[in-house]
Amino acid sequence: MRSIIIATVPIHGHVTPLLAVARYCVERGDRVRFLTGSRFADVVQATGAEHLPLPAAANFDDRQDWDQVFPHRASLRGPQAIAFDVEHIFVRPGPAQHDAVVAAFSAEPADAVLTDPAFAGGALLLGRPLGQRPPIIVCGVIPLTIGSRDTAPYGLGLTPLPGPIGRLRNAVLNTVAAHTVFPPAERVAQAAYRQLYRGTMPYPVLDWPRHAEAVVQFSVTEFEYPRSDAPATLHFAGPLSATGSDAPVPPWWDELDGSRPVVHVTQGTIANKDYRQIIAPALDALAGENVMVVVATGGRPVSTLPALPANARAAEFLPYDELLPRTSVFVTNGGYGGVQYALRYGVPIVSSGGQEDKPEVSARVAWSGVGRRVKAEQPSAAVVGKAIHQVLHDDRYRRRAGHLAEQMRSAGGLPLLARIIDDVSVPRM
Repeated sequence: MRSIIIATVPIHGHVTPLLAVARYCVERGDRVRFLTGSRFADVVQATGAEHLPLPAAANFDDRQDWDQVFPHRASLRGPQAIAFDVEHIFVRPGPAQHDAVVAAFSAEPADAVLTDPAFAGGALLLGRPLGQRPPIIVCGVIPLTIGSRDTAPYGLGLTPLPGPIGRLRNAVLNTVAAHTVFPPAERVAQAAYRQLYRGTMPYPVLDWPRHAEAVVQFSVTEFEYPRSDAPATLHFAGPLSATGSDAPVPPWWDELDGSRPVVHVTQGTIANKDYRQIIAPALDALAGENVMVVVATGGRPVSTLPALPANARAAEFLPYDELLPRTSVFVTNGGYGGVQYALRYGVPIVSSGGQEDKPEVSARVAWSGVGRRVKAEQPSAAVVGKAIHQVLHDDRYRRRAGHLAEQMRSAGGLPLLARIIDDVSVPRM
C-alpha cells in the first residue's frame, strides 16, 4: 500500500482526470489524500480519497468570470493572455499550495505527490532535496509546457518547423518570449523561491515538470510535438478520465438514430460564457443542414443558449460514452480533456483558438492530422461551417483520429501510472 497525495489547482478540467487516478489508487489499496478546492470535496470523497481543502490564498472557484475578477485580462489576447493567467491564476497561489503540501506530508508521510503542471506549488517543492520531500509525479492534463529546442514557446500556438531553420526560429522566439512575455510570472516565482530557499530557482516556472521525478502525459505521443531533448522521465499513458459519461440521457436521445450525421459542439466547463467562441457560429453555420447538431453547455442552463435551429438539440451535460460513438465531428474551443476523450473514440475534430491552453490544443489538432484548426477566438459562421464540412466529408481526418484511438487503446493507462508511482516511491524501512 502506498500513501499518495494528489494536489491540483481547483479547475474542473485539471481535477477531473485525477479523480480517476484517485479512484484507481484507492481500489488497489492505497491511502490517497486529494488536495484541491473546497467545491470539489464531494466528488473527491466519492472516489474514496480524503479531501484536503486548499488554503484560502489558493482556493478559488473556477466558475467565476475571470474577466470580472481581473478587468485588465479581458483586453489581452494570445501570449499576453496566457502570461497573465500563468502569473495571476497559477504562480501567485504557489506559496500557499507549497505550504499545504508540506503540511500534509509533515503530518503523515507520503510515498509520492501527484500534481498537475499548473500547480506552481510543485515548482517550489522541488527546492527541497528528495528525502526532505516525497517524489513528485506531474500528471499532464494540458499540452506539455516543457521547453525544447524543437518547439516554439508555449502559448504561441505554433506548430513545429523541422530542421535547422525551425530550431533557429525556436531559439529566437524563446529568447523574445523570455524577455517580453513571461518576465512578470518569472519574477513572482523567483521571489517565492527566494523566500523559501534564499536562492535562485534554477529553471523557468513553465519548465518545472522537467525536473520532477516523472511526467506522465495523459495523451499519446502522436498528439504531442516530438522533443529530441525531452527528459527520460517523460511517459505517455493515454487519456485516463471521462468528462461527463455519468450524465443522464436527455429526452431527445432517440433522435440520434443514425439517419443524419451527428455534430457535437461544446465549449467545456470553464470557457463557456461567450458562445461566440464556437457554439453560436456552429449553430448558425449548420442551420438547415442535413445533420443533427448536439450541444453541451458544460453546466450552464440551456436557456442561455442562442435560439436553436430545428436540427439542433442541447443539454447541460451529455453521456459521452454513448454520444461519441454516434458522433461524426467533435467541435470545440480547444479543451484538452474533451479533445482527448473524442480521440478515444476516433472522432475527428474542429477546434477554435480561445485563451488559456486552447491555442496549443488547437495547434496540435491540426498538426496531428485529426482535424481542422480555426485560429480566431470568435470565428465567423462561414469559417466554422467550412471547417466542419471539410472534416465531415474528407475521410483522412477520421482515419487519422482512428489511428490515434488505436494508440490510446494500447497505451499504458492507469496501470502504467501506478507502476511509475511504485517505481519512484522511496522504499519504507
